[in-house]
Formats: sequence, C-alpha cells, structure tokens
Amino acid sequence: MSAENSNRPGKSTDELRELYDDAASQFDRVEPIDRLILGRSRRRLFSRASGRVLDVACGTGSNFPYLPAGVSVTGVDLSPEMLARARTRADEFGLDVRLQEADAQSLPFEDDSFDTVVSSLSTCTFPDPTAALREMARVCDPAGRILLLEHGRSRVEPVARLQDRLAPWHFEQMGCRWNQQPADIVAEAGLRVDGVRCRYLGVVTELVAEPNA
Repeated sequence: MSAENSNRPGKSTDELRELYDDAASQFDRVEPIDRLILGRSRRRLFSRASGRVLDVACGTGSNFPYLPAGVSVTGVDLSPEMLARARTRADEFGLDVRLQEADAQSLPFEDDSFDTVVSSLSTCTFPDPTAALREMARVCDPAGRILLLEHGRSRVEPVARLQDRLAPWHFEQMGCRWNQQPADIVAEAGLRVDGVRCRYLGVVTELVAEPNA
C-alpha cells in the first residue's frame, strides 16, 4: 500500500465545508450514475437499519431512499449546501428527516441516542476517521449496528497502483483518501467488524460493525 497517500492527514473541517458546498450541485448531477453503480450496495446494506437512524455525512441524501419504512432518520453533514439538497431529496421521497449541520468528529448527541448509524463514502474524507468512528460508536446503542459503505484500495494490484498514482490529485480535488483500507480503520477505532463484503475489484466495501467492542 502507498502509506504516503492512504495515511495522509485529512483536510480541515473548514476546507471540507467549503469544498463540498462548492461541489453540491455536481453531486446532484451524478446521482443517476451513483444509483446505477452503488444502488444495490446501498439497498443491501442500509435496508438493515432499524429504529432511530443517524446518517453521518449524509451529503445530498443519497442513502435516504434505501432506508426501510418506519425508521426515524436524522442526517448530519458539515456542508449547508449538501444539507439543503438533502432536504429537497427527503421531501421528494416524502420522508420525515431531521437535518442538522454537525462535525462527524464531535456529534451533538447524547450517548446511545440511535439504534443504527449509517454512513457512505465518508471515512476517506474525515480529518480524523478513527475519531469520527468512535463518535458513531458513542451515539449508537450498544446493541445497535453501524453500517458503512466505503471505498478503498483495490485488491487487484494494477488497479491499486493506478489508485495510488492518482491519489494525490483526487485528494486535492475532493479531500478523499481513496486508497485507504476501510476495515483496518474501523478496527483501529475499536469497533468490532461483524461482516465485510467487497465489490468492484475490492474498491467498494460494505461493512457492518458493532459499537460495543
């Protein structure tokens, strides 16, 4: 693995807020492509959510359509522009979603506030992903689950080398460390990994974790 690229410090929260405010409209435009590529993974993973659900770094609300009926949803994100688009998406689907601007590394909720915490394509951008994951564990009920859809370094070496080569450019563009190893970061944060499924040559990871390791 290219430690230089996968372990580089993340951008600051202020830098990320500005970056994703600027990129919010682009996320809306590529939503059909996201749905085509990741829709099955989102449905397979996030349909397992139950009860009180927290969507961390919810972005434009890409996960909302895949959550089961009857759950209570709270979404948080650093970017006000992303949250505005998430509100539009929730309204389009007739979903009652509470949205709040918040830093994933310091969630404004009491311990054990949620039965399920979900997040997608997020740990790669957090300045301190282990801190964010520990916060997810803190606010999740000990009997609950944390559901993560992440991307990381491919298990196919030619693809992985290409990721490594492009990683500095991609990081500057999106603040994303796309050649990380998601399961390693989750384990480092002290969460118990309960299930991992890799897709698309190992680039996409569907991960289930328990908060009470």
